Amino acid sequence: MELENFDKMGIKIKKEKQKRRRKRVRVKVKGTSRCPRLSVFRSNKHIYAQLIDDEKGQTLAVVSDLEFKDKKEKKIKKKFEVAYQIGQLIAKKATGKKIKKVIFDRGGYKYHGLVKAVAEGAREGGLEF
Repeated sequence: MELENFDKMGIKIKKEKQKRRRKRVRVKVKGTSRCPRLSVFRSNKHIYAQLIDDEKGQTLAVVSDLEFKDKKEKKIKKKFEVAYQIGQLIAKKATGKKIKKVIFDRGGYKYHGLVKAVAEGAREGGLEF
């Protein structure tokens, strides 16, 4: 085995697998102006959701947990609750632009935890997948 392909914790291999999963999902999922793609991105600290029209290459709406962070208020919310609120907020922005149907793009992540919370919040907000 080549040692160049391995990191100490296998991080390089993990990222490559995630890229492959993301490509598999993106081949099947295309957003249009009538039915945009709801893309979810998760980092170690934050979570983002955006509505994308792939035909025009435009981002229609963006929401992140940075909008909920108040430096004055030190209330610590669970990440799950914040992700759920992000889903509701992206649904509110979408309905403001007269969008009711979207295609969900999990972005190579498992449909579990925070990604699932965003999806449930968006459904609760009025979006249809």
